[in-house]
Amino acid sequence: MKELRIRTLAGLFVVAGVLSWGGARLWDALGTLPGVPVAAPIVLGAIAAVLLATALSLRARLKAQRERQPEAKGVDPMMAARAVLFGQASALVAALVSGMYGGAGVFLLAERSDVPARGDQAIYAGAAVVAGITVIAAAVFLERVCRLPEDDDDDHPPATAA
Repeated sequence: MKELRIRTLAGLFVVAGVLSWGGARLWDALGTLPGVPVAAPIVLGAIAAVLLATALSLRARLKAQRERQPEAKGVDPMMAARAVLFGQASALVAALVSGMYGGAGVFLLAERSDVPARGDQAIYAGAAVVAGITVIAAAVFLERVCRLPEDDDDDHPPATAA
């Protein structure tokens, strides 16, 4: 499994933001503009909390396992792989969604700040961007927790079959 690349996530964020900003301009030219739901930052925050709780739980279990504590509960490798996969998928979606809300929020602040209701929408969009970045940070932390330790046998090549 490949690690998340911050450059990839940042690229997704920027591309989604630019497309969203352009889409918001086009939509506004047609006379309407979709709203930013209040639930967007709440849902992203909940996903970040689940990812963080999973990472902290796995980190504690792995630490207890490394220290060979007698009551240590082992970590199933498939469960850890699924957790990392969930984190990576969440980070990719959060980068897209955050970029989308970021582009809409920039449009609302720059072009339509004279309408009071749009100011509230810009606040919701900004909160969604912050929550999305929190999801990305929690996913990267989860990935780092589940990383396998490096092999120390680099100076001893594996034995070959005769």
